[in-house]
Amino acid sequence: MSQSFTIARLGHQGDGIADGPVYAPRTLPAEVVSGTLDGSQLTDIRIEMPSDQRVKPPCRHYKSCGGCQLQHASDDFVADWKVGIVRNALAAQGLEAPMRPIHTSPERSRRRATIAVRRTKKGTLAGFHGRASDVITEIPDCHLLDPALIAAIPVAEALALLGGSRKGVLAVTLTLSEAGLDVSVKGGKPLDGPLELALARATEKHRLARLAWEDEVIAMREPPVQRFGAAEVVPPPGAFLQATKDGEQALLRAVQEVVGGARRVADLFAGCGTFSLPLAQGAEVHAVEGEAAMTEALDRGWRKTRGLKQLTIEARDLFRRPLMPDELAKFDAVVLDPPRAGAEAQVAELAQAQRPTVAYVSCNPVTFARDAKALTEAGYQLNWVQVVDQFRWSAHVELAASFTMNHTKP
Repeated sequence: MSQSFTIARLGHQGDGIADGPVYAPRTLPAEVVSGTLDGSQLTDIRIEMPSDQRVKPPCRHYKSCGGCQLQHASDDFVADWKVGIVRNALAAQGLEAPMRPIHTSPERSRRRATIAVRRTKKGTLAGFHGRASDVITEIPDCHLLDPALIAAIPVAEALALLGGSRKGVLAVTLTLSEAGLDVSVKGGKPLDGPLELALARATEKHRLARLAWEDEVIAMREPPVQRFGAAEVVPPPGAFLQATKDGEQALLRAVQEVVGGARRVADLFAGCGTFSLPLAQGAEVHAVEGEAAMTEALDRGWRKTRGLKQLTIEARDLFRRPLMPDELAKFDAVVLDPPRAGAEAQVAELAQAQRPTVAYVSCNPVTFARDAKALTEAGYQLNWVQVVDQFRWSAHVELAASFTMNHTKP
């Protein structure tokens, strides 16, 4: 039986929420909607009274594809909502901060995507999974991905024909690099001699820069270089990379502004050098990252680049072994770019170390706000927050923030 509800707000996943709570995907605040209630989920949704912020989704795949959650909302609404998520997360910790205007990456700028590919009786089916579904939706006109990634989907299909199972789904990660397409595959058949030979031939046929199968490099025609500042880095297969070059540059500008004229910088959760290598143009940098393969790639990039200041690396699990106050004492600026869990253990040591400047880059406003509270209670001032939206039309929120110490220990 159909029931009507008025949407009160959006949740963190971008779903509309009515009193109950009742969750209604792809609805907006103040809309009156009707549908069939299945537990707390509203299905077969009809928009009875639309919001004035509702727009026609720009992508024709939106109805069936699960890659985006908010194409039905105006750009202004999405921008305000994402800034509001950060503001509300801070308020929940008793904090507030000046919020800079959001920076949103342009459409069709994603340089990396994981394509789901299933073998079928007639060939293959490749695209993104539908919302909360294992159904794959083809995405030839996707508005998120760089056109070069769309053009590479046939490569993912060809690899599925070679090494995909009829029972499983192949996850093919396509990444644009300076040398061409960098491909990493998960969920395929176990490697054997014939498959390895066939994959090596496919690398040549499709002129891939590199092909990795379950993290084992099968072939590399050219190193799949990523450029960070003046340096060129070849990340290990599947290594973390910011979703868009535009978003990466926005975060870098914010970090550079915070670090300013610091002479010695600690870059914690440094990855392959997104911030370390550009910062090394003006400061000595110590880069710390949990995965040794990533720090080694960063180090090779630094060694091959002229004109950079001293850069040292350390492979270290900062969740279990954060840098201690005596280790942090030598740095006048610290950059934090942790995963979604945040940097609770490292922030506790930073609170003790009381460094002059901290640049914090976060992909989770809730853990950021938790860590921001710990820093402000230790005497740091939260100067500003810059929201960077490189996951356009999604519920994902990223940010950069500036902290300075109000006083330093003698």
